[in-house]
Amino acid sequence: MSEPHIAQKSPCIVELEAGEYWFCTCGLSKGQPFCDGSHKGTDFTPMKFTLEEGRKAGLCGCKHSKSLPFCDGTHKTL
Repeated sequence: MSEPHIAQKSPCIVELEAGEYWFCTCGLSKGQPFCDGSHKGTDFTPMKFTLEEGRKAGLCGCKHSKSLPFCDGTHKTL
């Protein structure tokens, strides 16, 4: 599999409602950190995740976190 595009070297801080979301894993989406279908024709597929309760979250902007879709600070080493 190819390397994802680094959308940004910081987390995407978002307020999320309870529900299902599709996280962009390719880094090409214009609607970061969520999928907009830009992965079509690549090796990447979006990552579905569900929140049982609404909350503020830091989603990975560099696409290299070991705990996707959440930021783990990996962007600091890129």
